[in-house]
Amino acid sequence: MEEIIEALRNIQKELDEQKIAIRQNGEKVTEQVTLNINNLLEEKFRTFEEKHNNLKIQVENQEKRLYFLEKQARQRNIVFFGIEETETSYKNIEINMTKFIKTYFGLHLDPRDLQEIKRIGKKANDQDQLRLHSLHSAQNRYTQKKGALKDTEYYVKEDYPQYILQKEKSYENN
Repeated sequence: MEEIIEALRNIQKELDEQKIAIRQNGEKVTEQVTLNINNLLEEKFRTFEEKHNNLKIQVENQEKRLYFLEKQARQRNIVFFGIEETETSYKNIEINMTKFIKTYFGLHLDPRDLQEIKRIGKKANDQDQLRLHSLHSAQNRYTQKKGALKDTEYYVKEDYPQYILQKEKSYENN
């Protein structure tokens, strides 16, 4: 009988050892699986981070290109304020604009020198704004002679992008 009890104890001891070994193996497997998953996630995260950084660089480059394109597009533009728009056709606007420039600036402007004239914003009674697009002659001739409009209700400014106008406003408020 003692032999049977001893055999059962040995079996119980072996079962306990196997249980401990199984638990340890389970923990090792769990650690290994966790490590593998973490490695895979880190790899994917690194890939996404690289793609994100590349896209960030591309966006910055596109913003720079857009800035220079907008700057170049507005380089020869002038904004006139206070000029009434009573004209009914584009041709009349061109004629009135050339007369205005000749009268106040003393400069001859041929209608062919104008690429486009258009309104900025909505039509309002208190302030009409006309943008003169792409003067083939130098823009600075007009902005240098803006002193000629000193005692009139008219004034002229260079055409700046919206973000520059917002910066100017913030500087004025400070």
